[in-house]
Amino acid sequence: QVQLAESGGGLVQPGDSLKLSCEFSGGTFSDYAMGWFRQDPGKEREFIAGISRLGGSQYYPDSAKRRFTISRDNAKTTVYLQWSSLRPEDTAGYVCAADPNLPTYLGNGNYVWRPEYWGQGTQVTVSS
Repeated sequence: QVQLAESGGGLVQPGDSLKLSCEFSGGTFSDYAMGWFRQDPGKEREFIAGISRLGGSQYYPDSAKRRFTISRDNAKTTVYLQWSSLRPEDTAGYVCAADPNLPTYLGNGNYVWRPEYWGQGTQVTVSS
């Protein structure tokens, strides 16, 4: 059974940079596209970044394109999400996900992706 474990969240200062990690286990990592979602209380999860099985392609909705960078290290079975100049509006849960299928581009700057596997999430709080 695929399991995902996020780490790297916590309390950060406005203007800081952050890199989240998600460790994959229970399957063959390179068989899965990976991605990250943002989770706000009471709202649907929002897709913010995806990456193909070997890391050659990245997928960002327009709302996230200039802020986030997703990467993966298949030798370490880990996917990362990093961004800089954090602001209080970035306060949210960040959830890692995995699925054999890639995100689908909708043609309007957005993607749809319904991954099969989810992590528990890591909370990021941006506050001074």
